[in-house]
Amino acid sequence: MDSVQIDPETEMGGAEQPLHPHDGASERIGSLDFVRGIAVLGILFANITAFGQPFMGYFWPPALTGGETQADSVIWVLQLIFVDYKFRLMFTVLFGAGICLFLERAYAKGASRWLQARRLFWLGLFGLTHYFLIWRGDILTVYAICGIVALSMVNWTRATQLKVGILWYIVGSLLMMIMMGSSYLASVSSQVMSRMPAEAQKQIAAAPAKTLEDAGQELALFSGDSYLAIVSDTVRNQAGQLVQEVIMVGASETLALILIGMALYRFGFFEGRLDRVKMQRWGWAGVIAGITLTAPMALWAAQDGFPFFQTLFVFNGLLSLPAILMSIGLMALLVVWAPTATQGWLGARFVAAGRMAFSNYLGTSILLMPIFHGWGLGLFGQFHRLGLFGVVAIMWALMLLWSKLWLDHFRFGPLEWLWRCLTYWQIFPLRR
Repeated sequence: MDSVQIDPETEMGGAEQPLHPHDGASERIGSLDFVRGIAVLGILFANITAFGQPFMGYFWPPALTGGETQADSVIWVLQLIFVDYKFRLMFTVLFGAGICLFLERAYAKGASRWLQARRLFWLGLFGLTHYFLIWRGDILTVYAICGIVALSMVNWTRATQLKVGILWYIVGSLLMMIMMGSSYLASVSSQVMSRMPAEAQKQIAAAPAKTLEDAGQELALFSGDSYLAIVSDTVRNQAGQLVQEVIMVGASETLALILIGMALYRFGFFEGRLDRVKMQRWGWAGVIAGITLTAPMALWAAQDGFPFFQTLFVFNGLLSLPAILMSIGLMALLVVWAPTATQGWLGARFVAAGRMAFSNYLGTSILLMPIFHGWGLGLFGQFHRLGLFGVVAIMWALMLLWSKLWLDHFRFGPLEWLWRCLTYWQIFPLRR
């Protein structure tokens, strides 16, 4: 890693110094925390089905316990249009912005990128703990690995970061479309199926039934009374899934979004340094375009009764490009709204939730374990999507209430404080 002194001429393009010591290193960017607070709440809405039902029920409604209801179908459509992918993409872009913000403050203290690398190392350990001991839907491990890779790109010009990030995301999305689309075509066309290897044909034919069988086994596992059995199964049978996610999601999506987040931060997107009218105009354009493009996809899968490969083609293939338009557009609108919104009672609580996004993200997983697992209240598989939204509403209220109350008395969220202490390898005062 480089030292704190950066030669502008080493940049691609050489036109600007990429990052520099931030004179106001102790200040927070209110709009960044505000958007992050909304994103962390939105991620819970997206993830709740995978907390309380077999994991594939999140993507494919027939995998829900007892199959999907009419309400499940309607909520799946609405969630795909307005929620799924959007808040995760926002959270990832914000993570990229956070890397640049941390580096500026590290440089102001005379540190180098090694400090950020150490910070990401600890994030990776938190992520592995989350995945293997708490919940299998972790994103922190992917963030840590992709963040370390992205450190080699922080000296690129902001324009290069933005262009490469957008192009990378588009290429990754197209590759996922081709991969998911080929399976979908094989499932509906005997001619396409006949051209595939015999083993692939067997896997495609058996996939829906195998998925339902796996969902039943997951229901039995999480409804059981043994936490150790869940951990043991995760270690023995799900480690490969984490590796696959790091490779597939990290390479096709996460690293690209981190670069976009870095570039947007350096352009002043989150600090309100861009033209307010243009941000509103482009923000609404992105949101409307995202909704307009996504709605027909969602209705196509729902009206056909959620065929397995068609549904996955929509969710994991077609959705990614409209989702990025909507995510960036929504962030633009929220940044414009933030100076006014953060002055109010609710807006201040979103800011607090954003400042404690790490604690809130992991904290919800920790709280939801005893609610759904059999060794706790045993509600796994008991609620469908409508009932699970009630759980989300309660968790939202808790996050908004406790975050502000905690920060009124403490300088950092509990996990933010621990992460900071580990990064700097010293104990920081927690109480105000």
